[in-house]
Amino acid sequence: MKKLLITGASGFLGWHLCQLAKQEWEIYGTYFSHSLDIPGIKMLKVNLTNFQELQRIFSDIKPTAVIHTAAQSQPNFCQIHPEKSHVINVIESCNLAGLCADNSIPCAFTSTDLVFDGLNAPYRETDSVCPVNLYGEQKVMAEVGMLERYPMTAVCRMPLMFGAATPTAKSFIQPFIETLKAEKELSLFIDEFRTPVSGTTAAKGILLALEKVNGIIHLGGKERISRYNFGQLLVEIFQLPATKLKSCRQQDVKMAAPRPADVSLDSSKAFAFGYQPLSLRKELELGVLISNS
Repeated sequence: MKKLLITGASGFLGWHLCQLAKQEWEIYGTYFSHSLDIPGIKMLKVNLTNFQELQRIFSDIKPTAVIHTAAQSQPNFCQIHPEKSHVINVIESCNLAGLCADNSIPCAFTSTDLVFDGLNAPYRETDSVCPVNLYGEQKVMAEVGMLERYPMTAVCRMPLMFGAATPTAKSFIQPFIETLKAEKELSLFIDEFRTPVSGTTAAKGILLALEKVNGIIHLGGKERISRYNFGQLLVEIFQLPATKLKSCRQQDVKMAAPRPADVSLDSSKAFAFGYQPLSLRKELELGVLISNS
């Protein structure tokens, strides 16, 4: 069987990728701080910032392809810890691309919609990047660095992702649902827009990109929605108490990292090669079935 190395397998997206890809690949998943067992996956504790360790993994496993999802993906953390997050988000990503180039194997990298400033949505792959926070800046540096080292890299710009919780990670909807169930106040932005997809759909898109894309691809969903409207959809589908769902604006909440207003992605290029996100309603309803089964 072909061997696929997935970095960040203990993360939300990495876990979903492992579930989907193990039908066709022999999977080696890396983790660092969150140890877990995934049935059918060979899990390895690896410090990806240690280049010698990374080289050893490549020579031991001899992967046929690599998907790099490992990252420090909390914008506020990156803003407060610029040097630490730079090593994880930029240097290790470029090193991975170099090793994939040396071995001439397919490589997919998960970037973010936060490479944009939020003023000219929806964004296509050819639009200029202009991040407003350090996390977005680091992802831009990683995109550029990886494509310089290895132009065959598939750089997948990911939207906001949601879905059933994994053994070591939640998506943003779990705390939302818990807060509303407890009838505690939940304030969500009416002036921040994204094009969300489920973790499963995102994983399908990345596996397609690994096979078909060199360069940048957008893997957003088909619906542009605010955080507040997404909250309303959760209330309706999960039949949650709605009285404590409140609207607010970005300026009302003090955060370390600035946030762009609208980073909706135009993903028509991906739709053309077979990436097919379902409606948000369907994705959420399916998620309920999965998490209850």
